[in-house]
Amino acid sequence: MHTKTFVAAAVGLGLITLSACGSSSGAQASGDSKTVTLVSHDSWAVSKSVLADFERQSGYKVRVLKSGDAGQAVNKALLTKDNPQGDVFFGVDNTLLSRALDNGLFQPYEAKGADTVQPQFRVDPAKHRVTPIDYGDICVNYDKAYFSKHKLTPPRSFDDLVKPAYKNLLVTENASTSSPGLGFLLGTAAQYGDDGWQGYWKKLKANGVKVVDGWEQAYNQEFSGSAGGKKAKADRPLVVSYASSPPAEVVFADPRPKTAPTGTSYGTCFRQIEYAGLLDNARNAKGGKAFIDFLLGKEFQQDMPLNMFVYPVVEGAKVPKEFTEYGPAAKDPQTMAPTKIAANRDQWVKSWTSLVLK
Repeated sequence: MHTKTFVAAAVGLGLITLSACGSSSGAQASGDSKTVTLVSHDSWAVSKSVLADFERQSGYKVRVLKSGDAGQAVNKALLTKDNPQGDVFFGVDNTLLSRALDNGLFQPYEAKGADTVQPQFRVDPAKHRVTPIDYGDICVNYDKAYFSKHKLTPPRSFDDLVKPAYKNLLVTENASTSSPGLGFLLGTAAQYGDDGWQGYWKKLKANGVKVVDGWEQAYNQEFSGSAGGKKAKADRPLVVSYASSPPAEVVFADPRPKTAPTGTSYGTCFRQIEYAGLLDNARNAKGGKAFIDFLLGKEFQQDMPLNMFVYPVVEGAKVPKEFTEYGPAAKDPQTMAPTKIAANRDQWVKSWTSLVLK
């Protein structure tokens, strides 16, 4: 069910992986009125039974194109917006939303059930070009075993990360190519202000922060606390990830541990909200609308946490006990108004790149 093709694109590293995952071996073309094509980042996941319910009830088959990290996926969608790869895009978040809206990536559609979305997550009320689907907190995670072995208290805040005790311990993602990397940058800008975040990053760079292209590499190859990192013999006990990453380490472990092997530094969190939208020039707009309605339905919203490890946005959707026990949402995360992100993001990323990568 998984095939891979490589498409050259003038974004990021120049190559983006597109994975096509279909629930059926039938027609694959987006123009097929019985097929809905979803374009998303690599973290898209849903239970087979839940997707099968949508297909049975709607009469549509679902095809999924995965386009790398969220930042790469958005860039790819923008490059192909006149002849889109699919009908629906899922995974544009508040750090990149203005770029997508300003460049006409989506057409208006007010989803059924939009009134059940918690008010704090609603955006674009006049045009309804995107629909909130989930939220999460980008935060530094730490390897409990490392800090216990070294009798070192894990960092609790942004300020802690630049202290000598944590030198050469943190790995983060590239803010120009990675959504969590950008979210972490915005978190520091929210914390230290327009005039202070660059000075903070100078200190972080001097303290040995390591930057890699995306979350997959940072978390599963560089972070010593993750299952993948252990196999890769990773040596960084701090990573920019999510508050919901510790529950994932429990859920996917066999046997399940009594406590999560990783923890969250809640003083480093930035709130991320993900949206879905009907792509402009979508070949199957009717099917795309039905799929967005499905994403807001309670069945998907309650299935989503243990598949993509994010929190539902619909009022009344239940959160699994693994989240409340091992990865509760941040109580006071850093946030930033979309208008401020839009006004400053590109310049901040340019300045960050010059400061940190050169």
